[in-house]
Amino acid sequence: MINKIQDALFFQQQALSLRATRQQVLAGNIANADTPHYQARDLDFSRALQDAVSGRGASALPLATTSPRHSPGASDGAPLNLLYRQPVQASADGNTVDMDVERAQFAENAFYYEAGLTFLTGRIRTLQTAIQGQ
Repeated sequence: MINKIQDALFFQQQALSLRATRQQVLAGNIANADTPHYQARDLDFSRALQDAVSGRGASALPLATTSPRHSPGASDGAPLNLLYRQPVQASADGNTVDMDVERAQFAENAFYYEAGLTFLTGRIRTLQTAIQGQ
């Protein structure tokens, strides 16, 4: 029963986790907008989500279990493959952060994160209704 619930929520859990990580990366870019020679970073969200869902993520090493009833768990030990953002315009100090691009990406990612939470909340309510038999 628990495995079916985990399977039903797995995709959204992975997507929300990656959205939260991307939000941290984008916030780091914004925070370092005035740091000389700072290179703006981002991740390819669709590729990272495909890797996470298919099990090819950075944490491909499974946890050891002693019973088939144990949850396989997840390890967040290895970092994601972050890419460097290509600058739109060259900067005198070598910084590649474009605040307009970063703010737009930050707002878009926050919107998708909120949408994912709304979807997940609805999914949990649907499962809860099914379990309660209403």
